[in-house]
Amino acid sequence: MTRTVLHRPDLAIMPVGAHTGPEGELVASVHSWDVVTAADGPGTRFVTFFAGCHLRCLYCHNPDTWEGRNGQRVTVDDLVAKMLSFKAFINASGGGVTVSGGEPLLQERFVEAYLRRCKQEGLHTAVDTAGFLGARATDRLLDDTDLVLLDVKSSNPRTYRRLTGVALEPTIVFGDRLAARGNRMRIRFVLVPGLTDDPDNIAGVADFAARWGSVERGGVVEQVDVLGYHRLGLAKYEELRLPYPLPDAVPPTAEQLAAAAACFSDRGLRVTAS
Repeated sequence: MTRTVLHRPDLAIMPVGAHTGPEGELVASVHSWDVVTAADGPGTRFVTFFAGCHLRCLYCHNPDTWEGRNGQRVTVDDLVAKMLSFKAFINASGGGVTVSGGEPLLQERFVEAYLRRCKQEGLHTAVDTAGFLGARATDRLLDDTDLVLLDVKSSNPRTYRRLTGVALEPTIVFGDRLAARGNRMRIRFVLVPGLTDDPDNIAGVADFAARWGSVERGGVVEQVDVLGYHRLGLAKYEELRLPYPLPDAVPPTAEQLAAAAACFSDRGLRVTAS
């Protein structure tokens, strides 16, 4: 994966949620934007990281995106103009745009307006979400979404709450809704030894993905990404003077990743592990 940070706005006070500016324009809190290759959807992507998230995932590597105030006030026109400056590059790679976070569905009105503009420009669109706020995504927003990157962090409700601080059910309800609508999905699952690596937990996530079905078998799941836990966000916790939630956790071995991936492939799902 190649990730190039093109802009990181200075921090500004901004509450979570899209607001209307003095001229009636929608205004959101955007933490940063990147141009990303080989991640966050097909091709080269213009990825917008919205500020604010309800979850407090123990392995989160972007704690600087938790608070809505940690962002810059941006209008839809602002963001579209920035994106369009890379449109030729994006199109040449068969890429598109991705909204991420934080949690983009905290600012769903802005996201809906932005994705509509991106579709009018003929671009592939993706929403990267934990699904907890999936009920906020209107049908119109999802009509303009070509791919949902859905993080299914655990299949066990107790583990999920311990891991994130919120309930599992809204994410699964959202996945069921996407499958019923025919929205394409890419499922993401982070393997954390001692936390999410219980075989029954992995099998449960694989069962959810199988329920939504692989594209090859008439379903909506394009692939599953099994992602190994890493400690790359540790410096951010130190910078923010926050205690690191998993001081004793270690990354999974190649064998552990392969075993988890096999659980998904055994159910007829296309899977990557890294």
